[in-house]
Amino acid sequence: MLMSCLQRKTGSFTRTLMCLLLLSPAMGWAMSDQSSGGYTATRYPIVLAHGLFGFDSLLGVDYWYKVPETLQADGAQVYLTSVANSNSPEVRGEQLIAEVEQILALTGADKVNLIGHSHGGPTTRYVASVRPDLVASVTSISGVNKGTPVADGMNDWVEGGSALSGVAASLGTALAVAIDVLSGGGYEQDVIASLASMTTADSVAFNLQHPGGIPLTECGEGDYEFNGVRYYSWAGAAPLTNILDPLEVVTTTAALFFDAGVANDGLVGACAAHLGMVIRDDFAMNHLDEINQTLGIHHLTETDPLTVFRTHAHRLQQAGL
Repeated sequence: MLMSCLQRKTGSFTRTLMCLLLLSPAMGWAMSDQSSGGYTATRYPIVLAHGLFGFDSLLGVDYWYKVPETLQADGAQVYLTSVANSNSPEVRGEQLIAEVEQILALTGADKVNLIGHSHGGPTTRYVASVRPDLVASVTSISGVNKGTPVADGMNDWVEGGSALSGVAASLGTALAVAIDVLSGGGYEQDVIASLASMTTADSVAFNLQHPGGIPLTECGEGDYEFNGVRYYSWAGAAPLTNILDPLEVVTTTAALFFDAGVANDGLVGACAAHLGMVIRDDFAMNHLDEINQTLGIHHLTETDPLTVFRTHAHRLQQAGL
């Protein structure tokens, strides 16, 4: 239930009051666990930021499936955010800043630990770049930090101007709007801007303006700390992990955009996801497994995504964050 209440379009007074009533006991419980030094009890609240076509909860399905509950169980304060599911990282970042400010007002915390998945990577990096006073750390989970050939190929196709590409763009916009309506966001969607921002060329330009944590080499690590903000990242490198997951058709198809031999999770290259301290870039996870989707279906014998989140929260705790 968490941060769906903290969207910018808050609705009626009744809804706002209900949100506060629902949030108050949850926050109190998390704070009490934190004081007892739970394994995931970080100094600053953890704030989760979704990627392209993302949401907090949609028709009863959570984007971060069981992640908030898992972290809260051992003491973390966890907040979900919901920004435009399709737009540039600058637009999404400004929306995220507004939500972070609300979280800080509610909790009394000085800063937050931002964790962004996919396009949430550049979005959280934007926030840390323009408002470092609000951010203790940024963690990028398979973030599109140096672009992706998937976006390169799709963007070239759309810019080609064929009738089919125009139809595809219209369908993408319709999907973005539908997700926004069903998840209660109320934001303007721009699929073309979102797609363009994830191309290699646009990512280079974005990184020049917001360089925090970006590696200077193709597959190296970036600054662990930049402008007072700590940077971390991890990524998967297995487009196909469990044939029982119906959405793996997306990751296995998208993986065809990558050159042979390039490690990727189906949508983002392992090296292109590097930011700051690289925890790992070779988890047996695809782009959806990394957030414990679909409904927790992942590789049967490899690392559980929820374990990775718990371990990282403890890492932030040990770093005083």
